[in-house]
Amino acid sequence: MNVPQLAVVDAARAARVLSEVRDAKLAGQRTPVAPRPVIEQSWERMLRSGVDPEHDFRTGLLGPDEVRRRREESPLRDVLPVLREGLLSVADVAHHIMVVADAEGRVLWREGCGPVLRKADGLGFELGADWGEETVGTNGVGTPAVVRRPVQVFAAEHFVRSHATWTCAGAPISDPRDGRLLGVVDVSGPLETMHPATLAWVDSVAKLAEARLRELHMSSLERLRAVAAPVLARLGGRAAAVDRDGWTAAVTGMPYVGRIALPKSPSAGRRWLPALGLCVLEPLAGGWLVRAVDETAEPVARGATRIVLDLSRARRWSVTVSGGAGNWSRELSPRHAELLYLLAVHRGGRSASGLAEDVFGDPARTVTVRAELSRVRRYLGGFLEHRPYRFCEAADVEMLLPADPRDLLPHSTAPAVARGRTSTP
Repeated sequence: MNVPQLAVVDAARAARVLSEVRDAKLAGQRTPVAPRPVIEQSWERMLRSGVDPEHDFRTGLLGPDEVRRRREESPLRDVLPVLREGLLSVADVAHHIMVVADAEGRVLWREGCGPVLRKADGLGFELGADWGEETVGTNGVGTPAVVRRPVQVFAAEHFVRSHATWTCAGAPISDPRDGRLLGVVDVSGPLETMHPATLAWVDSVAKLAEARLRELHMSSLERLRAVAAPVLARLGGRAAAVDRDGWTAAVTGMPYVGRIALPKSPSAGRRWLPALGLCVLEPLAGGWLVRAVDETAEPVARGATRIVLDLSRARRWSVTVSGGAGNWSRELSPRHAELLYLLAVHRGGRSASGLAEDVFGDPARTVTVRAELSRVRRYLGGFLEHRPYRFCEAADVEMLLPADPRDLLPHSTAPAVARGRTSTP
């Protein structure tokens, strides 16, 4: 049965036929027409896993803090403008909503037509909800994540009966570097919003998002290559500049490889890497310098790292890193200047709750602190450690402060900064 075409001609009749097909299939009887293969295979997975087709089972919603944390850590946050531009304007007019879920099926973003959003609430299709196939059955979020291709699910093609008033079309978004599933973008709405072109539309926008991720990756490697070029030029032996995930920006003294496997939580110092053997890792702005060690030669001498946090000039705060991997500087936002000031004061480290109390006077605001420090680590990389958050022990950290302590980050309302204005650290 050509479900999209039949639904356009007579949505009510298509829904009735699909309901009969579903009932017969679940009862183990011969179906009046064959369900589409992708739907039938999903139903069989649901029957094997024990999902109840007659009851709408929902796991607990993620709390707002956890949703924010996942948003900050999701690469999909970088392609939201592409998804919104490609889907939202049409979705709102067509009485659809756009839903973006992570690889686990958790709804992280949900936007679009207001009345349809309220209807989605009634289905449990809300922020933080788990719409993995193994939880809520065949649907436009969980099923594309399983089969790794675009899927449209109409009416009673949904395994759970209470979802049969709904139609959705979802497409997976994969990491263009390694094919890893990042999440699913889905366009959903009531039955009458069904259109045969919806699936192709959603798939094309998902592919645009993947293309944008590829562009961002190449741009980040270009920036790292520019930083690493003068460093690699003066090195002997085998060395490579890689990003935080091990993707190679430049090499010297060795064949180019696309990626070097790094430890799960890399840190500066000697490490054994499968591709190169014994190596020395040194932080770079946006990545790592990896130098292979010739164990028969003299030990590799690591240049001392010096970090200068300059807070002496109003609204021109910066951090400068100098060491064996070269010199570089970055201007700081007010929030990043606050956080790095606190870490420079507390060289032994500070927990997320401690920093939240220092900055906001509220130790519960850890999600905001973690999100900001995640951004800081994008450029400070291995110079900034966590659990607790602190500058790496090998770095010599110096602060340049205003001549008058009252001029320290003058617009900051952080309680700990206010205390710092009364005495220099």
